[in-house]
Amino acid sequence: MRSSRPSSSAYFFMLASFILISIPTSFCSENQKYAANCNKPFHFHCVGTRTLYPRKLLSIAPGMAAILILSLVIICSVKRGYFSCHKILWWKKDAMNDPISAKEMIQNYEPMAPKRYTYSDVKKLTNSFKYKVGQGGFGVVYKGKLPDSDGRIVAVKLLSEAKGNGEEFINEVASISRTSHVNIVNLLGFCYERNKRALIYEFVSNGSLDKFIYDEGNSVTNCHLDCQTMFQIAIGVARGLEYLHRGCRTRILHFDIKPHNILLDEDLCPKISDFGLAKLCKTKESVVSITGMRGTAGFIAPEVFSRNFGGVSHKSDVYSYGMLVLEMVGGRKNFQSGVSHTSQIYFPHWIYNKLQQEESFDDTFGDITEVEEDAIKKLIIVSLWCIQTNPSDRPSMAKVIEMLEGTLLSLQFPPKPFLDSPTRSP
Repeated sequence: MRSSRPSSSAYFFMLASFILISIPTSFCSENQKYAANCNKPFHFHCVGTRTLYPRKLLSIAPGMAAILILSLVIICSVKRGYFSCHKILWWKKDAMNDPISAKEMIQNYEPMAPKRYTYSDVKKLTNSFKYKVGQGGFGVVYKGKLPDSDGRIVAVKLLSEAKGNGEEFINEVASISRTSHVNIVNLLGFCYERNKRALIYEFVSNGSLDKFIYDEGNSVTNCHLDCQTMFQIAIGVARGLEYLHRGCRTRILHFDIKPHNILLDEDLCPKISDFGLAKLCKTKESVVSITGMRGTAGFIAPEVFSRNFGGVSHKSDVYSYGMLVLEMVGGRKNFQSGVSHTSQIYFPHWIYNKLQQEESFDDTFGDITEVEEDAIKKLIIVSLWCIQTNPSDRPSMAKVIEMLEGTLLSLQFPPKPFLDSPTRSP
């Protein structure tokens, strides 16, 4: 079958209709002959003295056409914004090095960005930073009141000035402004003025979970964390993480799940906070690239501090979640050197052996009902699955929720985890 594709000479004559081709005078006597032979409207403008033959012109015609078409494609692509990703990448790189660019990035990162406040506004709503309610790795948290008709109580997180290029600040605003979930703390506004940076959150009245776990002298907090409450907190945090991993338009990996970053409201409903180390990635990305080690000692997944254990992914958050739940259930840090028996130094191993030998939990959790003991066992088994050394052996957060909401008998007993996260405090 004969091809209908135009010949190179056809391309040449198409170009000749709008391109002026200059040919030397010495060739003018021959041009009518070549034009007549091909029966095309081939017009020459004869100038100069060099000799140029039509055969050579025909040979370069496809190249000229290709250059012309490529130029048109590039122009159209630029006009239609097909190269915007390239521009955004350079913009983001510059934003990390230039505070002004970082501010522009925040304002343009999300159409529905939270309200921006001046530093003077922040001082007013915190009464000149009068009431300090907490302190984290990236700044101090103050209690404040919004200047609206409701006088809403807020928590103002004033970031440390030493944080240089504002990467953590951008991370937190960009990450949390994309979220809307009952188990994620709500960002209401931010302040960005040179080296003054603040984040304004909803006020969560009961503070962080760590106070309920480690503060033995606080009788008010200790009495609240009964078995049912612990179970509901574990379910709530799991739902929040599952939302970050699968419910957002962009997958968000938190990288710092720990009791200090879980806030409890007046009903002890948990809310995930502190997105300073978070990483946004494509939903379909199974493994992500990070620079350096992220997280808090005792909660860092093995693959985060050594790639020999596998790639970093949403399963790294699953590991941190498992360690968090074990600390909540045990009412103590997972690594504790001051215990009376060396077998209890690393709590996950100790509780695993206790569970495997089917020992009673009365000496650990006091007088509890059979239903409560089943709930505790369920939390422990699910957590032990979450802290498996191999990331592929850990369940997804969706599976974690399914396991927690199922029956105890439906759970498979996990292998004993043989490696724990670094235990040296940061």
